[in-house]
Amino acid sequence: MTMADDRQSAFSGLKEVASSLAFDHERLERYLQSHAPGFSGPLAVKQFKGGQSNPTYFLETPSRNYVLRRKPPGKLLASAHAVDREYRVISALHAQGFPVAEPICLCEDDGVIGTAFYVMAHVAGRIFWEPAMPGSDPHERAAIYDAMNGTIAALHAFDPAAIGLADYGRPDGYVARQIARWSKQYVASRTDDVPEMERLMRWLPDHAPETVRPAVVHGDYRLDNMILHADEPRVLAVLDWELSTLGDAIADFTYHAMTWVMPPIQSGMAMPTLEGVDLDALGLPQLDAYCDLYARRVGLSEVPHRDFYFAYNMFRLAAILQGILGRVRDGTATNANAAQMANSVRPLAARALRFAERVGG
Repeated sequence: MTMADDRQSAFSGLKEVASSLAFDHERLERYLQSHAPGFSGPLAVKQFKGGQSNPTYFLETPSRNYVLRRKPPGKLLASAHAVDREYRVISALHAQGFPVAEPICLCEDDGVIGTAFYVMAHVAGRIFWEPAMPGSDPHERAAIYDAMNGTIAALHAFDPAAIGLADYGRPDGYVARQIARWSKQYVASRTDDVPEMERLMRWLPDHAPETVRPAVVHGDYRLDNMILHADEPRVLAVLDWELSTLGDAIADFTYHAMTWVMPPIQSGMAMPTLEGVDLDALGLPQLDAYCDLYARRVGLSEVPHRDFYFAYNMFRLAAILQGILGRVRDGTATNANAAQMANSVRPLAARALRFAERVGG
């Protein structure tokens, strides 16, 4: 089995609900009968294999299927797992015709299933867990990457105030605050000594650029966080808005573009990479061309400060993965593969330092 097959198998499909994440289905069914328009049971519940941060469930009924996202139980890091924010942003974007699942209802009462949750429509389609898209062809790959590029550009084109998200975050000083936030959460979740992370925490604050393009940012935009049409190169729904806020569009785009420059992670469980892939043979765009396409779509001459943003985003991803390891330590991790991410933190930090050195670090 290849690494790509391993990821596709590990994260695709459904499983029985883990005992630590189980809840009273009948109580949920009664709640949905009162709060989800048109809902009618009986209700069957499975858990998605993916979604290690916020547990995600497939709700099946005779007439319609739904998806439920909840806060995990147990001790949580401050500001993490804000399902109410996810619900708010997908509601605003759905109203604008942006590709997200239809929001159904938000429940902030822990008494229903144990933690806050929201329910959205189930979107049927394809998810590619590997950026080289095994099983596809060059024409389709090129078209899907173009659609993916166009979708993030469309997200960044929204005026937050015009779509009801004026107070969804503070874009000014966004990167500096993110560095402080993820440094704090890294320290709180630390399980091993990683000198490269310590160096980055010292270097990054002194080199953060001002926000170039304030925008609604996704925070984890990548191929495996979207549902694609079964037969067309079209994005049907962008998923996993847990890290969304008002922030720096360039930081958001360069996080997405890290796929081209990520270090290979042997576990195959972290964000995968296109490094070493014959892009031309597969029909995939080169990094410079992909960045130039995005820049044109948002009205820029180039993607500015790219090396800094790569260093920052790799640090940020390493801190996010370390947070998962911290939840393994604390017994609140919700994905069986989370422990394998331990092998990812140091290579990410080391690669981040390489980009920092190109800036002048």
